[in-house]
Amino acid sequence: MAESRVHTQFKLTSKDNVEADVGKEVTLPCHLPPDTSAVAMTIRWFKETECIYLHKNGQVRERSGYEGRVSLITQELERGNVSLKLRDFRESDTGDYICQVIHGEQKEEAAVGLWDREEIRE
Repeated sequence: MAESRVHTQFKLTSKDNVEADVGKEVTLPCHLPPDTSAVAMTIRWFKETECIYLHKNGQVRERSGYEGRVSLITQELERGNVSLKLRDFRESDTGDYICQVIHGEQKEEAAVGLWDREEIRE
Protein backbone atom coordinates (compact mmCIF):
# COMPACT_ATOMS: atom_id res chain seq x y z
CA MET A 1 0.00 0.00 0.00
CA ALA A 2 2.84 2.40 0.78
CA GLU A 3 4.09 2.16 -2.80
CA SER A 4 0.87 3.50 -4.34
CA ARG A 5 0.90 6.38 -1.86
CA VAL A 6 4.44 7.36 -2.90
CA HIS A 7 3.37 7.23 -6.54
CA THR A 8 0.64 9.83 -5.94
CA GLN A 9 2.98 12.33 -4.25
CA PHE A 10 3.06 15.64 -6.07
CA LYS A 11 4.43 19.12 -5.60
CA LEU A 12 3.08 22.38 -6.97
CA THR A 13 5.33 24.90 -8.67
CA SER A 14 4.55 28.52 -9.42
CA LYS A 15 6.09 31.95 -9.93
CA ASP A 16 6.49 34.37 -7.04
CA ASN A 17 4.89 37.32 -8.82
CA VAL A 18 2.96 38.15 -11.97
CA GLU A 19 2.31 41.61 -13.40
CA ALA A 20 -0.73 42.58 -15.45
CA ASP A 21 -2.28 45.57 -17.20
CA VAL A 22 -5.76 46.70 -16.16
CA GLY A 23 -8.43 45.34 -18.51
CA LYS A 24 -6.23 42.56 -19.86
CA GLU A 25 -6.16 38.82 -19.30
CA VAL A 26 -3.53 37.39 -16.97
CA THR A 27 -2.54 33.83 -16.12
CA LEU A 28 -1.53 32.92 -12.59
CA PRO A 29 0.86 30.01 -13.16
CA CYS A 30 0.64 26.81 -11.15
CA HIS A 31 1.82 23.37 -12.26
CA LEU A 32 2.08 19.82 -11.04
CA PRO A 33 5.14 17.78 -12.05
CA PRO A 34 5.17 16.55 -15.66
CA ASP A 35 2.95 13.56 -16.33
CA THR A 36 0.78 14.23 -13.26
CA SER A 37 -2.84 14.61 -14.31
CA ALA A 38 -4.99 17.00 -12.25
CA VAL A 39 -8.28 15.90 -13.84
CA ALA A 40 -9.41 13.90 -10.78
CA MET A 41 -8.00 16.36 -8.24
CA THR A 42 -9.76 19.13 -6.33
CA ILE A 43 -8.35 22.49 -7.40
CA ARG A 44 -9.02 25.65 -5.42
CA TRP A 45 -7.76 29.16 -6.00
CA PHE A 46 -7.86 31.65 -3.13
CA LYS A 47 -7.36 35.40 -3.07
CA GLU A 48 -5.94 35.92 0.38
CA THR A 49 -8.35 33.72 2.40
CA GLU A 50 -11.40 33.77 0.07
CA CYS A 51 -11.94 30.84 -2.28
CA ILE A 52 -12.60 32.46 -5.67
CA TYR A 53 -12.53 29.33 -7.83
CA LEU A 54 -13.24 25.65 -7.15
CA HIS A 55 -12.90 22.78 -9.63
CA LYS A 56 -14.03 19.43 -8.22
CA ASN A 57 -15.33 16.31 -9.99
CA GLY A 58 -15.67 18.30 -13.21
CA GLN A 59 -17.88 20.89 -11.46
CA VAL A 60 -16.86 24.54 -11.20
CA ARG A 61 -17.83 27.22 -8.68
CA GLU A 62 -16.78 30.84 -8.98
CA ARG A 63 -17.06 33.48 -6.26
CA SER A 64 -19.32 36.46 -6.99
CA GLY A 65 -17.30 39.21 -8.59
CA TYR A 66 -15.23 36.61 -10.41
CA GLU A 67 -18.00 34.85 -12.39
CA GLY A 68 -17.06 34.59 -16.04
CA ARG A 69 -13.63 36.07 -15.31
CA VAL A 70 -11.76 33.06 -13.92
CA SER A 71 -11.11 29.67 -15.48
CA LEU A 72 -8.65 26.82 -15.74
CA ILE A 73 -7.26 25.65 -19.06
CA THR A 74 -9.22 22.39 -18.84
CA GLN A 75 -7.47 20.73 -21.79
CA GLU A 76 -4.17 21.26 -19.92
CA LEU A 77 -5.29 19.57 -16.67
CA GLU A 78 -4.08 16.20 -17.94
CA ARG A 79 -0.57 17.64 -18.20
CA GLY A 80 -0.67 19.05 -14.66
CA ASN A 81 -1.38 22.67 -15.62
CA VAL A 82 -3.67 24.11 -12.92
CA SER A 83 -2.95 27.77 -13.77
CA LEU A 84 -5.80 30.25 -13.29
CA LYS A 85 -6.78 32.54 -16.15
CA LEU A 86 -8.22 35.86 -14.99
CA ARG A 87 -9.96 38.05 -17.57
CA ASP A 88 -10.59 41.78 -17.33
CA PHE A 89 -7.90 42.39 -14.69
CA ARG A 90 -8.93 45.10 -12.22
CA GLU A 91 -6.92 47.05 -9.64
CA SER A 92 -8.97 45.32 -6.94
CA ASP A 93 -7.58 41.97 -8.20
CA THR A 94 -4.07 42.77 -7.01
CA GLY A 95 -2.81 40.77 -4.05
CA ASP A 96 -1.73 37.30 -3.05
CA TYR A 97 -3.30 34.21 -4.55
CA ILE A 98 -2.95 30.62 -3.42
CA CYS A 99 -3.39 27.58 -5.62
CA GLN A 100 -4.44 24.53 -3.59
CA VAL A 101 -4.58 21.02 -5.04
CA ILE A 102 -6.00 18.09 -3.09
CA HIS A 103 -5.72 14.45 -4.07
CA GLY A 104 -6.72 11.83 -1.55
CA GLU A 105 -4.90 12.60 1.69
CA GLN A 106 -2.39 14.96 0.13
CA LYS A 107 -2.85 18.73 -0.05
CA GLU A 108 -0.33 21.07 -1.65
CA GLU A 109 -0.36 24.85 -1.98
CA ALA A 110 1.61 27.41 -3.97
CA ALA A 111 1.39 31.20 -3.72
CA VAL A 112 1.48 33.79 -6.51
CA GLY A 113 1.45 37.57 -6.11
CA LEU A 114 -0.53 39.52 -8.72
CA TRP A 115 0.35 43.17 -9.25
CA ASP A 116 -0.75 46.04 -11.46
CA ARG A 117 2.11 46.86 -13.85
CA GLU A 118 1.26 50.58 -13.72
CA GLU A 119 1.47 50.67 -9.90
CA ILE A 120 4.92 49.09 -9.98
CA ARG A 121 6.27 51.78 -12.32
CA GLU A 122 5.14 54.64 -10.11
